[in-house]
Amino acid sequence: MKRKITGGRLLNLTDGSLTKTEILVDDVSGVVLAIGDDLPVADEVISLQGEVLLPGFIDLHVHLREPGFEHKETIQSGARAAAAGGFTKVACMPNTNPPLDTPELVRYVRKKAIDAGAAGVLPIACITKNEAGESLTDFAALKAAGAIALSDDGKGVQDGGLMREAFVQAQKLSLPISIHAEDESIARDGVFNEGAALRLGVSIQHGESESAMIARDILLAEQTGAHLHVCHVSVEPAVALIRWAKQRGVHVTAEVTPHHLLLSEASIDRADPVYKVNPPLRSETDRQACLAGFLDGTLDVVATDHAPHSAEEKARPLSAAPFGMVGIETVFPLLYTHLVEPGLMSLQELVLRMSTKPALAFGLSGGVIRVGGPADITAVDVDTTHTIDPTKFLSKGTNTPFAGWQARGFSNLTLLQGKVIYQSREVK
Repeated sequence: MKRKITGGRLLNLTDGSLTKTEILVDDVSGVVLAIGDDLPVADEVISLQGEVLLPGFIDLHVHLREPGFEHKETIQSGARAAAAGGFTKVACMPNTNPPLDTPELVRYVRKKAIDAGAAGVLPIACITKNEAGESLTDFAALKAAGAIALSDDGKGVQDGGLMREAFVQAQKLSLPISIHAEDESIARDGVFNEGAALRLGVSIQHGESESAMIARDILLAEQTGAHLHVCHVSVEPAVALIRWAKQRGVHVTAEVTPHHLLLSEASIDRADPVYKVNPPLRSETDRQACLAGFLDGTLDVVATDHAPHSAEEKARPLSAAPFGMVGIETVFPLLYTHLVEPGLMSLQELVLRMSTKPALAFGLSGGVIRVGGPADITAVDVDTTHTIDPTKFLSKGTNTPFAGWQARGFSNLTLLQGKVIYQSREVK
């Protein structure tokens, strides 16, 4: 079927200009057929009201919880939530039950994602068997099954010798290794950053646990020539280390979450599990360093670390509640409203960090809208203000610290390979 999108404004990723135009897509070939005015008749016309047309967003770090934790999220609910957030591809982490450490489990996730008919789901497989940190998985078999990267997210690989061998094997296969940087001997099951922890009388998770692990893995990546991807950077020394590594020519990319860009430990006014996330919300100095690193390109991309939990789990006492926040449905509106509108960065640059650069980082298709390219498109409304209401999320998780915040830039339409995977009531 050929679909024509009319009434939208296409963002030029070269000069940042917005041009009212039409886009013709084909959901059989999955590509953009034409961009311009007065395009040929199509089987279906989607009429927009001035929304901005952007390449579908790509998230390199989400938790879809399946298999094993379907009460928190399923591949279907997570993929639908992603589509509602403007995402056409998401990379899901392997800390499920069982963990994604075999080709069979990788293929299971891929099939469930296809059946969901929403955003594309790209599995990231385990570095170590059962995420136990003791022996490596079969990287070649996992890649052949469809894994796009490797990670033991949720915990760091503590054994440096084993991690070095992981980098050696991953380099041979051109597989990125996404690290959860946490030295457990330093972190010691801490909950909040030092300032909030001392103020509220809870255990401290020291920032050095993150930067120490990043320093180790930068050196290992440099020596092996592997691609190191640093997850959810949260402390100033980590930003400095990544900047230093890039200056040395190390193949390193890095992500930052919306909550580490917009919140600090000063935002935590009570021992509420809604603020419990790993890595924790850090000091204002750390937040400013992450923001500066994001603005100058040291931190390449935004990733949500979308981590849904049930309401019952997040209602437990702080020490017993799980770490994590959801973010897939609100990240673009939050960053558009709080970074683009105040003039801290351009719309063009934000889209590059949420679409183009994630695709480039992991060698994925998409990230741009062009004739002949994938018809992965989202249309966002930058003129209408909405209040973030977790009860309206498509995700099973409602654990967000941004409830009640106002924002603009919510998606009204998302297409994956020319197929409509999300359409709001505002679009006819």
